[in-house]
Amino acid sequence: MSVADSGTTIIAGRVVPRMGFGTMRLTGPRIFGSPADRDEAVRVVRRAYELGVRVIDTSWYYGPYVANEIVAEALHPYPDDLVLVAKLGGARGDDASWHAALTPDQLREGCEHDLRTLKTDQVPVVHLRWIDTPDTTFEDALGAMLELQAAGKIGAIGLSTITLDQYELAAKQTPIATVSNAYSVMDRSHDDLVARCEADGVAFLPYFPLGASPFSHDIGVNKLEAVNAVSSRLGATAIQVAVAWLLARSPIMVPIPGTSQVSHLEENLKAADLVLTGDDLAELDAG
Repeated sequence: MSVADSGTTIIAGRVVPRMGFGTMRLTGPRIFGSPADRDEAVRVVRRAYELGVRVIDTSWYYGPYVANEIVAEALHPYPDDLVLVAKLGGARGDDASWHAALTPDQLREGCEHDLRTLKTDQVPVVHLRWIDTPDTTFEDALGAMLELQAAGKIGAIGLSTITLDQYELAAKQTPIATVSNAYSVMDRSHDDLVARCEADGVAFLPYFPLGASPFSHDIGVNKLEAVNAVSSRLGATAIQVAVAWLLARSPIMVPIPGTSQVSHLEENLKAADLVLTGDDLAELDAG
């Protein structure tokens, strides 16, 4: 396999292959606590880098702290060509629940968690992960991110789980390095945002490549049947087809499929070698 076959794009001024890795699955059940096999999780991160992955998407609240600590154990001190992408805006309860943490104080605290657990003075890219909350506004949260950037703790600002209107508002105030929303062949509700990012040359990190997301809107049996039909015809897995579709969808796409097993990682990254024909793409788009 060759991750280089995925092509390249630019994130925060660095040319990177268009196959990334997401760390959410390095944790325990419900993205909470430690994984069953921590040593294997560390091997996964190291193997991802060995295979050419240069974009790792993570966050202090995966675990919490666990995913970041595994990334640091695997790769710190970080290679110069690695782009770490963290995110702020969420937090966890003791019962593994998720909640917004978007006030300026919460964002500052979350940033310190990332810096400490990743063992770094600055994270190259940090997403503002928006979650609707009565506690603050998107504008105030963005302002806090800009302050963290001015303090040198954030390299470049990205946005996650946002609307096109929020993107346009933020882009008037600062260059946007990346956008990360749920997006897949199963859920194309953010086509307008993808088009805008492509026009602006902003990398798009889609998560949930098979649409298994509470933020998904356009998921149907027909689409799943189309994915399964194409994967069966090509002798590929459904995830490989879904990721290959993302790579074909736009040159700005950087899929970030995650796993806690080396064998599954290697299987996922083979999507970079999978060539979908025009007929395959038409069947997936029409499904």
